[in-house]
Amino acid sequence: KMKIYDISMEVKEDMVVWKNKNIKKPKIDITSTIKKNSANESRFHLDSHTGTHVDAPFHFLQNGKKIDAVSVDKFLGECIVIDLSDIKNRGIEKRDLIKAEIRKDDIVILRTSNEYKKTFDFNFVYLTETGAKFLASKNIKGVGINALGIERSQPDHGTHNALLGKDIAIFEGLELSKINAGRYFFIGLPLKFKDADGSPMRAVLVKF
Repeated sequence: KMKIYDISMEVKEDMVVWKNKNIKKPKIDITSTIKKNSANESRFHLDSHTGTHVDAPFHFLQNGKKIDAVSVDKFLGECIVIDLSDIKNRGIEKRDLIKAEIRKDDIVILRTSNEYKKTFDFNFVYLTETGAKFLASKNIKGVGINALGIERSQPDHGTHNALLGKDIAIFEGLELSKINAGRYFFIGLPLKFKDADGSPMRAVLVKF
């Protein structure tokens, strides 16, 4: 029997955001009400990398594809969730991934010990450049992680560049606390913003 798991963060005004920057806090305004105009309408003020989101190559590559130009098939497909929750306060290296049964065109989801608290954790577990290059060598379709970013303290953004340079989608802000390791079908569709560097999305895992 098919089971669907929602792995998206809830978007709200007091949610945790990248490095606790107030400019990245979402704002939700109710612009109309049923009492006045017979309908409720809301206005959302969001950073393109709010909560659960996907990075387009243009996020770090000046000539990279923008989100509306990325093929939709990059955002869904066969998926492997790798449990790396034993790793604490360091980066995920090639040695941590080499035994995983990663297939060509997989979407690789990294389930780490990271948690979403009220404030940003500057010591979150991330993917190193060597780990990213190893995954890129496996000809995968995408990489996701349960952190608001996939790299940490990399001035040259080696992790992003290693993946985006190969047109590998990056899914950040996944909510994986109730997800077990194994194979799933992943769906994470961004909004089709013209010329954008990324977009929030609703992500799910499907288990058949």
